[in-house]
Amino acid sequence: MTHNEQNTGIRTDWTLEEIKEIYYKPVLELIVEAANVHKQYQATGEVQVCTLLSVKTGGCPEDCSYCPQAARFHTGVDVHKLLSQEQVLTAAQRAKDGGSTRFCMGAAWREVRDNRDFDKVLDMVKGVNEMGLEVCCTLGMVNEYQAEKLKEAGLYAYNHNLDTSEENYSNIITTRTYDDRLDTIENVRKAGISVCSGGIIGLGETDEDRIGMLHTLSTLVQHPESVPVNALVPVKGTPLENQPLVTVWEMVRMIATARILMPKTMVRLSAGRERMSVTDQALCFLAGANSIFTGEKLLTTPNPDFDQDKAMFELLGLTPRKSFKEETQHVC
Repeated sequence: MTHNEQNTGIRTDWTLEEIKEIYYKPVLELIVEAANVHKQYQATGEVQVCTLLSVKTGGCPEDCSYCPQAARFHTGVDVHKLLSQEQVLTAAQRAKDGGSTRFCMGAAWREVRDNRDFDKVLDMVKGVNEMGLEVCCTLGMVNEYQAEKLKEAGLYAYNHNLDTSEENYSNIITTRTYDDRLDTIENVRKAGISVCSGGIIGLGETDEDRIGMLHTLSTLVQHPESVPVNALVPVKGTPLENQPLVTVWEMVRMIATARILMPKTMVRLSAGRERMSVTDQALCFLAGANSIFTGEKLLTTPNPDFDQDKAMFELLGLTPRKSFKEETQHVC
């Protein structure tokens, strides 16, 4: 932990026992504690609004057991090649008009390859960045050179989720290792790109696995600037199609614990929000969530649309976080 982290109360030396103690608190007590931490470090009522677009869908060689885009699973997802620059910029403008300040582009690749498609993605990043939106990508594994190229193009953030704990990882994915995930996060960090990394609950993991994933994230040399908390959306044709749905209380417990461990991080209420009532979502915001995806789809799964979220923001008195807020406040 650096001297500056000690001064700000930000810790990267959490022990598993400390995290367990937080995670297993009575849920209402946990919410109150998380809300107090949130109020200390974040602008309460301010929520980052993000939109995620699949720029290349399906046909992925990986075997992530939750993913409808894996080529080996029969999920009915239509495979489509990389979208054109025009299609992407049109979608980005629609997202901006709908109130989004961050635009994320996802490609169903195992890893980035130095080819024409990567060059096209770099052009997309430049184009969206010029629109005044924070640009995020999730393209699979990247090396240091590729991360630097993305940074040069104007990429603001890179998403690469850990998905679950290191101990549970091989039960969910066998086509890459946990260290592969961590290496990509390190390459992104070295390039000076904001790190977005979280996970999915509802994969059949234990509470100890959830705690383990939060331990890994909160003890990185620097906390991820964004931590998405996803609830599994079971998709017919995937190995996890019959998994029971995650409850709102499980989401609240994960969000609240993440907020306490990583006070300055944007904690994103991500996949699974489509099934949640406004009351459920309000509980998540109270517990420390301050970022959402909006728009009718999250890659290939349903999501609340712009109008629904606008109505929720008005009801709960939430305000969208401005783009590049950290930079305008001269915060590293």
